[in-house]
Amino acid sequence: MAAKTDLSDSRKNSNQYATDVQSSVKKKIKCINGLKMFMIALTFSYICKSLAAVVMKGTITQIERRFGTTSSEAGLIDGSFEIGNLLVITVVSHFGAKSHIPRIIGIGCLIMGIGSIITASPHFFMEYYRYDSASHAKPFENSTAIYTPCSADLNSSSNNTSSVLLESGCKKESGLPMWIYVLMGNMIRGIGETPITPLGITYIDNFAKEGHSTFYVGILHSLAMIGPVLGFLLVSLCIKLYVDIGYVDLSTVTIKPTDSRWVGAWWLGFLIVGILSIVSGIPFFFIPKSLEKPTKEKKSPASLDVSSTNESISQKTNFKNPAQIKESKDLTGFFHSLKRILTNWMYVIYLISSLFTFSGFIGYITYLAKYLEQHFGQSMSKLNALLGVIAMPVICISVFLGGFISRKLKLKTLGIAKLFFISHICAIALQVLLPSFNCERRAVAGLTVNYDGNDLETHPQNVSFSFCNSDCNCDPNVWDPVCGDNGLTYMSPCLAGCKSSVGHGKDLVFHNCSCIEANNFQSSKTSAHLGQCPREDDCSRNFIYYMVVQTLGSFFMGLGGSPKTILVFKTVEPELKSLAVGLHLLVLRALGGVLAPIYYGAAIDSSCLKWGTNKCGDKGACRIYDSRSYRNIFFALCFGLKIPTVILYIILYMIMKKKFGENNTGSSNSEGTDVDESNLKEPLNNNKQFLPSANENGETHI
Repeated sequence: MAAKTDLSDSRKNSNQYATDVQSSVKKKIKCINGLKMFMIALTFSYICKSLAAVVMKGTITQIERRFGTTSSEAGLIDGSFEIGNLLVITVVSHFGAKSHIPRIIGIGCLIMGIGSIITASPHFFMEYYRYDSASHAKPFENSTAIYTPCSADLNSSSNNTSSVLLESGCKKESGLPMWIYVLMGNMIRGIGETPITPLGITYIDNFAKEGHSTFYVGILHSLAMIGPVLGFLLVSLCIKLYVDIGYVDLSTVTIKPTDSRWVGAWWLGFLIVGILSIVSGIPFFFIPKSLEKPTKEKKSPASLDVSSTNESISQKTNFKNPAQIKESKDLTGFFHSLKRILTNWMYVIYLISSLFTFSGFIGYITYLAKYLEQHFGQSMSKLNALLGVIAMPVICISVFLGGFISRKLKLKTLGIAKLFFISHICAIALQVLLPSFNCERRAVAGLTVNYDGNDLETHPQNVSFSFCNSDCNCDPNVWDPVCGDNGLTYMSPCLAGCKSSVGHGKDLVFHNCSCIEANNFQSSKTSAHLGQCPREDDCSRNFIYYMVVQTLGSFFMGLGGSPKTILVFKTVEPELKSLAVGLHLLVLRALGGVLAPIYYGAAIDSSCLKWGTNKCGDKGACRIYDSRSYRNIFFALCFGLKIPTVILYIILYMIMKKKFGENNTGSSNSEGTDVDESNLKEPLNNNKQFLPSANENGETHI
C-alpha cells in the first residue's frame, strides 16, 4: 500500500514537474514573441520618426517660399520640434517608465502623426500659390493673347502685378500668419516623438534576455537608418511636383524646379509621414505592460532575499543615518550631483566642444541645400536625391565602421578619444577645402552688374531702371527673371525692355528687347527666354568636386560618431552617467537644435539681393542671394564654430592623457571614489540609464 502511495506521489510530482516545465516554456515563448512584436513595432516607429525629421529638413526652403518667410523665421519653424520635445522629455522619461510603456509609445506615435498632418494642413486652407510674374496679373489664366512687357500705358495692369495682388488679397489676411500653424504642428510632432526612444529602449532592457539588450538596440538603430534614406528620396519626389498639382493647369506654370520661386508639394511628404506614424502606433496597444524576463534558470526567492539583504546591509554600512538617505533622494542630492558634474573640467570641456560641433552641424545641414541651389544652380529635388542615395549610406557605413574599429582594436578610453579626435580633425580639414569649389556670381542687370554688363563698383545693389527701360512703366518689385541673348539675366522682361512675346507657358519668348539691343552689337539677337541664364560648365564640375569632398568629410565625421557617444560616459563617475548624458542632450538641443537654425538664417538673410513681396507688400522670401556674401557668411559661421572646437579637443585630450596615463584601463581611479553615494544612487539610475543616450538619436541627429 505504501509502495502504491509512493508511486502515486512520484507520478504526481512528475506530472507537476512536466506541467511546470511546459508552463515555463510557454511563458518563455510568449515573452520572446511579445518582445519580437515590440521590436518590430518600435523599429517601424523609429523609421517613421527619422523619416519625418528628414522631410522637415528637406522641405524647410519650400515652406519658406510658400509662406513668404525669411530664413530666420524658417529656422524658428525648424527648431520648434526641439522646443516641443524639451517641454515634456523630463516628465515622460520619469513617469512613463513606471506606466504602461507600449501604450504610452503608441499614444506618442498617434500624436506625432497628428502633428505631421497639422503641419501639412495650411496647404488646404490657403489660396493657390501665386509666384511673382510680370507676364500675367493672374499667372494661371489660360490666355493666348499677345503679351507686351514694356508698355508706356500707365494703366497697364500687367506691369503692376504686385498692386493687383495687394488690392485683391491683403484684406483677406487673417490675424496670424499661416506659417504659425506649421510651427505648431512641428512642435506637436516633437511632443509626440518624446516617449519613443527613451521608453522603447527601457522596455527592451527590462524584458530582454540578460546581455541581449545592447544587441537589440544595435539592430534598432541600424534599421532606423532606412528612414533618412527613404526620407530624402521622398522629399526629392515631392518637391519635384508643383505645390498645387491637381488643382491648376501645369501648362500655365512658367517656372521650373531650378527657379528660386518654385515651390514643390511640400505638404505631401508630411501627409504620408503622418499616416505612417499613426499606423506605427497601433501595434503598441496590443502589447502587454510587462513580460516575464527570460533567464537561464530562475533563482530561488532565497537568493533574491540574500541579495536584497546584502544591499540593505551595504546601505546601512555606508549611510547609518536614514536622514542622509532621504536627503540624497530629494533635490539636495540632485543639486549635489549636478555640482559634481559641473566642477568636472573634463566633462565641461567636452560639453562645450560638443555644443560648438552640434551647432555648426545643425546650421550647416539646415541651409546646405539652399547654398548648393543658389551657388551651383541645382534643383532641390536633385540635391535631396543625391543626399539620400550617396551621402546617407556613406554615413551609415562610417558609423558602423567606427564602432567596429573600437571593438576590433579593443580601444580603451584614451584610444577611443584618439579615434574621435583624429576623425573629426580629418573631417574639418576636408571641409576647409569646400569654399574653394565655387562658381562666379550670376550676372544680373541692376543687381550684380550694370545694364552694360560691367561689374558694379560698389557692393551689389538694386538699381532697377536704366535709360533702356525708363519708358516701360515696370514694377521694380517683381522678380520674373529672363535670360537675354547677350548672356545677362534681367529681373523681368519689362526691365529688359522687351516689346513683344511669342509662345505660352514655359515656352514664352520675348523679342525686341531694348536693353539687350543696347548692349549687343548684333541687332538681330535681341530676344530673351524665361529663367536665369545657365551656369558655365566649370560650375557643374565644381559641384561634383564639392559633393565628393563633402561625402568624404561626412565619412570621417561619422567614423567618430560611435566613439563620441562613449566619451560622455568616460568623463564622469559611473553613478553620474545618466545625469551627465541628460544634461549633455539638454544643452545641445536647447542651445544648438533651437538657436542654430535661427542665427544661421538671420546671417544668411543679410546676403539677400532681391526680396519677394507678399500680398500686403511686406518682405517675403528671398529670390536671389549674393553668392559671394552667402559663401563667406555661411562658411565663416561654420569655421567660426569649428576653431574653438579644435582648441577644446586638444585641451581635452591633454587632460585625458594626464588623467588616464599609461595605465589606461578604460576607467580612472577617481571613478571609484565616493563609493557611498554610488551605492545609494545606482539603484535609482537603473531604470534611467538608457533614457538620455537613446534620445541622442532624435530630430537633430537624423
